Amino acid sequence: MEDIDIINLWKSQDVKIEQTLAINKFVLKEVIGQKARSAMRSLTYLFSWGIILFVLYLGILGNLLIWAISDFSTGRICFILSLSVIFLLNIKGLSDYIKHLYLVNTISYDGCLAEIQKRLVQLHLSVIQHTRTMFLQVPFFSTLFLNINLFIHPVNLIYIISNVTLTGTLVYGTHRLYRNLTIDNLDKRWLQVLISGTGGKALMKALAFYREIEAFEQGDSL
Repeated sequence: MEDIDIINLWKSQDVKIEQTLAINKFVLKEVIGQKARSAMRSLTYLFSWGIILFVLYLGILGNLLIWAISDFSTGRICFILSLSVIFLLNIKGLSDYIKHLYLVNTISYDGCLAEIQKRLVQLHLSVIQHTRTMFLQVPFFSTLFLNINLFIHPVNLIYIISNVTLTGTLVYGTHRLYRNLTIDNLDKRWLQVLISGTGGKALMKALAFYREIEAFEQGDSL
């Protein structure tokens, strides 16, 4: 009889422990969810304001492009081509911000952990790709005011060498940066700084919060 009582007591203690762990997990998930919502709320403001600024910037670029084309001359060929590329890349930037805002507002923090982490990682990867795309426009700022007429007789050698050197340096730097702006280098401080202004910092915070739950679940399963 005593053995049965001990077994029943043991079972009841196991049930209590499981209930306590379940409650702790629920509370932890709620606390983490609130922290993640707070971190992601800043992204809603960031992307919303970013969309407004992109629209204004594109308006300025568009007007400049229309003016350059309407008052066309051979000396403005580089200006028109460079500005067109910058304009198109910023249209891509605007579409990225609209996509990011949609992703932020469609994350269900009451869903399963794996799905939340999947959406956060998807958004994080998209932010990194957005940053890569935006850096592609850098060399074109150096070719905006190139005058093709100065490459023709009489040749201005100093003008050609200085512009080729500047543009070549920017192309090389942009190429290196584009190649290294990947998820594999996310632990590097310079990459974290680069993507922090486009939402990377808040996303890393949110992912870190949910890794706490993952670590708790793994510890619970041991």
